[in-house]
Amino acid sequence: MVAAYYVTDGAKLWKAAKQKIMPWYVVYTNPKAERKVAQRLSGMGIEVYCPLITKVSQWSDRKKKVEVPLFTSYVFVNIDEDKRDTIFTAKGTVRYLFWLGKPAVVKDDEIAEIKKWLNTQNTEIEFETLQEGDHLEIKEGQFKGHSGIVQQVHKNFIRLIIKSIGFVLVIKTPQE
Repeated sequence: MVAAYYVTDGAKLWKAAKQKIMPWYVVYTNPKAERKVAQRLSGMGIEVYCPLITKVSQWSDRKKKVEVPLFTSYVFVNIDEDKRDTIFTAKGTVRYLFWLGKPAVVKDDEIAEIKKWLNTQNTEIEFETLQEGDHLEIKEGQFKGHSGIVQQVHKNFIRLIIKSIGFVLVIKTPQE
């Protein structure tokens, strides 16, 4: 809600102007079509966010750095609720992600936090012996102050569930 006032004849008249805030929705796409769907929706004038990360892929003869979506088969769209059906004209879109019978909505500050997290340098992480079910508090880095439950401990990574933001964090363990 944005409030603006106008001065007329010395008296202040307040006029409340509603600023329409469009929510971010989560769109499920065909497998490996996230970037193309994002391009198509952007071309239609829809604000789209498809977070990408760089990962090293191993082929039989070489290693290569490639950009892959952070969330497989998902893109975020910032669109007015009345125009939600327009996304289905873009090839590759499947459906909206639903939560409790309604389309899942992601807050602006959560999108900003994902962007901030992707733009910062990786923090060095020290590991102790962790087991599945352990509670872990994150003391530094992008998720500082959040805590989670260790879901899986693997030789190369740890999967941590952060319930407060509805996020599963996969942390690569240092190679010795």
